[in-house]
Amino acid sequence: MSKTKPSGLAHYEILFVVSNRFTEDEAKTSIAKVEKLITEGEGKITLNEYWGKKRLAYPIKHEAYGYYQLFEFDLERKDLARLDEKLRLDHEILRFIIVTKKLKSDEQLAKEQKIKEKIGKKQAEQEKKSQEEKTKKEAKPKKDAKPKADIESLDEKLEGILNADDLL
Repeated sequence: MSKTKPSGLAHYEILFVVSNRFTEDEAKTSIAKVEKLITEGEGKITLNEYWGKKRLAYPIKHEAYGYYQLFEFDLERKDLARLDEKLRLDHEILRFIIVTKKLKSDEQLAKEQKIKEKIGKKQAEQEKKSQEEKTKKEAKPKKDAKPKADIESLDEKLEGILNADDLL
């Protein structure tokens, strides 16, 4: 058995942050460069999500914001090292992470979809119940509510307090 990694296409996910020093259009050209690096290595991009400008959790190279991009792609394992090296040398990219992504079968995807639907139904039911309870509470008059005092009775009480001889 060989101790080296097996060759062949593997499925990866990369999330990277482009510096905020650039405009959104310039950031998209940086994203296009990364996309080109993947496709030059005979990789195939299967998912492309642009998340836009977001605040970073902590400052990176004195930057508080960055443009986030997510790619899922298939690439030869030997070409991954070249991609990693090029991204490390790119001054426009603040941070990146590449992880191996396990491909899911159609059965797994269908199962996950059913779970998401169940969760959505439960959340909708809970929201409906809480809305009904809220309307019931608003509709019921409060039993312990004291009648509001009118100004005349308050003035009389205040006069009584002020005219008292022994305040202390």
